Amino acid sequence: MNLETVEIAGAEPALVFLHEGLGSVELWRDFPNRLAERTGRRALIYSRAGHGWSPVPEAPRTPRFMHEEALDVLPGLLAERGIERPVLVGHSDGGSIALIHAAEHPVSALVLLAPHVFVEDVSVASIEEARVTFETTDLGTRMGRYHQDAERTFRLWNDIWLAPEFRDWNIEDVLPGVSAPTLVIQGEHDQYGTLAQVDAIERGVRGPFTRAVLDARHAPHLEAPDETLEATVAFLE
Repeated sequence: MNLETVEIAGAEPALVFLHEGLGSVELWRDFPNRLAERTGRRALIYSRAGHGWSPVPEAPRTPRFMHEEALDVLPGLLAERGIERPVLVGHSDGGSIALIHAAEHPVSALVLLAPHVFVEDVSVASIEEARVTFETTDLGTRMGRYHQDAERTFRLWNDIWLAPEFRDWNIEDVLPGVSAPTLVIQGEHDQYGTLAQVDAIERGVRGPFTRAVLDARHAPHLEAPDETLEATVAFLE
């Protein structure tokens, strides 16, 4: 699959950026560049299928979509680019994908921004609210600047998260397989998840664990960019 990618030259192990449920290469803004510059690391940023300018799948997503990305798509992309033992930097769904991947594949470290390991009521309520916003405002038009098919991108994310069968989605069972050092950065005012997610990850992983709770909502790298950058650089050092 010909995915949209951007690479930054630098030292190994590479930083690999995994975006959130409505994200893309461009929607990371300048965070990947700033982190690569501060650490001197190589970086790979890519848009998953259905996002940005990557191909748009026809089939709806299933509750296994994050496992499929973590265990099928991502290993192939890393092998294609000659990346071994990456530092996975994942936001929201991307953080969940990073955990699933790290449970079965060697990584150097995990930097997780507002990750999910189970579905909370607050998540569902905010995703329901997002559906109303998409249908009643110009959100689709604004998304169209960053995605080739904004309607499809939105539905692929929104429909599965609101599907009844997704309420039981839970990846706590993979956490004991994660032995790499893990940093979780959580916004204190995150509208999509609570500190219960962070607590569950800390309980579950086997490797060293660090947390940072910042004055932000669901996107700490955009809402508290300097604090997020400093916490990440300190962790990677």
